[in-house]
Amino acid sequence: MFCSTSGTADSAGGRNISYWRWLVSGLLLVAIAMSPAAFGRAVLFTLDSLWLVSPMIVIGLVLTALMLASNSMQLIARAFHGRELPMILWVSMVGAVTPVCGATVLPLIAGLLIARVPLAPVMAFWLASPITDPAMLSLTAATLGWPLALAKTAGSVGAGVFGGLAVLLLTTNGYLKDPVRSGSQLQRFSCDTADAGGAIVWRFWKIPSRKAVFVGSIKSNGRLMLIWLSLAFIAEFYLQTYVPLDWLPGLLGAEAAWAVPLAAIVGAPIYLDGYAALPLVRGLIDAGMGYDAALTFLVAGGITSAWAAVPVFALVRGRVFLFYLLLALLASVLVGFIGGLFL
Repeated sequence: MFCSTSGTADSAGGRNISYWRWLVSGLLLVAIAMSPAAFGRAVLFTLDSLWLVSPMIVIGLVLTALMLASNSMQLIARAFHGRELPMILWVSMVGAVTPVCGATVLPLIAGLLIARVPLAPVMAFWLASPITDPAMLSLTAATLGWPLALAKTAGSVGAGVFGGLAVLLLTTNGYLKDPVRSGSQLQRFSCDTADAGGAIVWRFWKIPSRKAVFVGSIKSNGRLMLIWLSLAFIAEFYLQTYVPLDWLPGLLGAEAAWAVPLAAIVGAPIYLDGYAALPLVRGLIDAGMGYDAALTFLVAGGITSAWAAVPVFALVRGRVFLFYLLLALLASVLVGFIGGLFL
């Protein structure tokens, strides 16, 4: 159950969120003080990025709200319970080939967590979906060649399966319970809709309580996406602007024994968006980086890029988020080593 019955727990959760708000506000003030002009450019970059992804955000928000309001999300929840193992494989493949990005996936993930879908298949989809999609497959093939593009797609499936199985092992043994962040808007909305009933109501707009769920879902998830995606885009701007990359080829050379694990560690925090990363990786390969390290860089960075990872942090408890990052690093290293055998 995500709904806390402890006033102390809710109070502690509220205090934790307040601490993070103060921390984020402090970091923004520091960024403004360091360079008001740069922060102004960051705001413009964020607004432009939000405008570009807004159609996908709207689709994700409306789709999730429809599924929650009609109670059809419960069909998914019932389909997943007791069938976690086959569902992990299925959602990993779906996540790898569906033409959605993190902006579309995040409200859907929020809806799945509200419906109490088991964390293992949710994590599998979470890990697999940001790495690639059909359009990214074509662009990767055009930029880096079909072998690496296909390896990246296979790696996204492998990352999802690996992460889902790891979470399934832990949840089966009683760990990672109550994954939703305590005191968050998502948890409160989950509590509000927890006893909404099990019947499917396709004409939900005729029932005031179901209509309220639809509006509440869009407001709650929309506010969550707007705040945290904005912070993610600001972080992406500063990474692009102030993190030099000319030292990467020397560290990630084809002959370096540490190239693959280092590519995962480096790729996680400095990765740009998927499209901008392709010419960067092309340049790194031309400068001497091995294909196994390139594959690792693409997989690790896709999962943990700022705009994919920051909203994850907003949804789940700290230990779940840290485990998400650990799974991303381990899965990308495994994908790099295995993919390197074929590349």
